[in-house]
Amino acid sequence: MIEFLAATIRIATPLALAALGGILSERAGVFAVGLEGMMLAGAFAATVGAWTTGAAGVGIVLALLGGAAIGLAVAFVAVRFRADNMVTGLAVNILSLGLTSYLMRVLSGGAQPVSMHLSPLAPWPIPILSDIPALGPLLFAHPPLTYLTVLGCLGLTLFLGRTQIGLTLRATGENPEAVFAAGANPLMMRMLAVIACGAIAGLGGAVLSLQQVGTFTDGMTSGRGYLALAALIVGRWTPWGAAAACLVFGAAEAFELRLQGFGAPVSSYVIQMAPYLIALAVLAGMGRSSKLPAAIGQALQRDH
Repeated sequence: MIEFLAATIRIATPLALAALGGILSERAGVFAVGLEGMMLAGAFAATVGAWTTGAAGVGIVLALLGGAAIGLAVAFVAVRFRADNMVTGLAVNILSLGLTSYLMRVLSGGAQPVSMHLSPLAPWPIPILSDIPALGPLLFAHPPLTYLTVLGCLGLTLFLGRTQIGLTLRATGENPEAVFAAGANPLMMRMLAVIACGAIAGLGGAVLSLQQVGTFTDGMTSGRGYLALAALIVGRWTPWGAAAACLVFGAAEAFELRLQGFGAPVSSYVIQMAPYLIALAVLAGMGRSSKLPAAIGQALQRDH
């Protein structure tokens, strides 16, 4: 059971980071459909940075920049030039998939992608706490980006509820006209929120490549950006709610991996669908009660 719960936390970590970024974007009024592409760009940039320099810290910084670059593209197209949020998000997802695959082959100088293998980030046991029976190894012996995810949930909760800029961001997603009348710039607020979303989602991609796998492969996010999008909706656009939803999806995937290990007489392809089926079922059940930010997806005029 301890191993199962630890696997749940490990799998949920990149989802939770991407969901935190998505909350910023959607609270500001822009659909976060591009989370998949942002995560993929972050995973690629993190791997290349850590592989070329030998420093995981460089990889993490580049993951932030890679995800932010995709966020910047979404911000210009969907916010500045008022394109459809959904189409823009899907477009950057496809762009990231093709671009990272292409760059992998450019780095190798041939038709086959370059092989980049890294040592995954080691756990950082917290002194004394990690020695607690059962709970210690489960909660206090994780790699650094897992702790950062927990701090991110706390920080984003305080940011959205206790700071002036956080309240302005939330108001932008509800009533941008009121924000403009109060002297703030809702268009700039949305652009900054989407760029920050990309950076945080890129960090989620870095968790995959640097902390879990130790390499980069084509399309390695495998739909996790969409699961993160579902999690923030299920969590009602709150950091802790989204994190709880990510834990549910992580538990489903951890259970799926154990079923495969036990040799259950079920096709592995059917088992792999479990997290996504759960996401669809939960979204269908909560669809009527979920309340989107009032102005989400609405284009802003440039003079705002």
